[in-house]
Amino acid sequence: MMLLTRYLIRQLSVMSVYALLAFLALYSFFDIIGEVGDIGQGSYTGIKMIQYVLMQMPAHAYELMPLAVLIGGLVALSQLASGSELTVMKTSGMSTKKLITVLFQFGLIFAVLTALLGEWIAPSLSQRAENLKATAVNGKISTGSQGLWLKEQDNIINVREMLPDHTLLGVKIWKHNEAFRLAEAIEAESAVLNDDNSWQLKNVRRSLLESEQVRTETQAVQKWPVELQRNLLDVLLVKPEQMSVSALTTYIGHLKANNQQTKTYEIAWWRKLMYPVAATIMALVALAFTPQTTRHGNMGLKLFAGICLGLAFHFAGRLFGFTSQLYGVPPFIAAILPTVLFGILGVYLIRRQERR
Repeated sequence: MMLLTRYLIRQLSVMSVYALLAFLALYSFFDIIGEVGDIGQGSYTGIKMIQYVLMQMPAHAYELMPLAVLIGGLVALSQLASGSELTVMKTSGMSTKKLITVLFQFGLIFAVLTALLGEWIAPSLSQRAENLKATAVNGKISTGSQGLWLKEQDNIINVREMLPDHTLLGVKIWKHNEAFRLAEAIEAESAVLNDDNSWQLKNVRRSLLESEQVRTETQAVQKWPVELQRNLLDVLLVKPEQMSVSALTTYIGHLKANNQQTKTYEIAWWRKLMYPVAATIMALVALAFTPQTTRHGNMGLKLFAGICLGLAFHFAGRLFGFTSQLYGVPPFIAAILPTVLFGILGVYLIRRQERR
């Protein structure tokens, strides 16, 4: 029985990897089409564009993992059914319960892989990809562990982070004179972007370097003229789906402390917890849609229905997220409902097959 278990898991895993690679190739193709128009801006070359697309692939793999498990499982089980291998396995003593156990083991492998991608690999590489492109296109910005650095006329500006409402936190400005000597240093607790592109600095501390002394001033509010485009700062904004669970936890607490809306990030937090579970549920749904007969029409129809169901699941998460924000559905329910519904559907269809 152990030999059959390993054989099944190997067949299911291979087909799932093939499905994932096919989806990644398709998504990368669309990414390249979307990025070609930016080649030539600043130092953004074809090589950097390829680097950007490659660094986005782990994030795509994370999003597509449940769909790949479903389609890979469907194809593998359908091939086994068409070759009568499933029938032989069942007659040799493998019950439906044992088959479900094997499928859960197979799903668990991809659930662990999904968790690794979503928690460590994809968030880091996605952020590096955005930093790479922003620095290459704009030239005068640089990002790192201390936030965003910009060079604007005779000012060097550092912004630690930006909230979803575009409030800047931890703003530091160094102004040099014509001889490139430091003339003024400004540190502000926060800043708000005005309609005329100027910054409204709050809780400001200014240090003026004069010939023989340093004069310090404090102001509650100061307007600072800046000629930067707003989109240059967008590199500081991280999409909720690109953040890890630990980063989301910290960021939600930060937003609450600053009286900011957190629902979008709470939905993303719950979805991050449920997404590895979804990979396991999709393995169960694959069995539910596996043809029990070898008739070509039956097999093709069930495969098509299963693939459509996988696509529906892929987009259902976003739909429920929007619904939660529009109608006030609790983030927990909006995040887990698609996975729960598909799990119930899978169990129902398997039980229905067994009755037949």
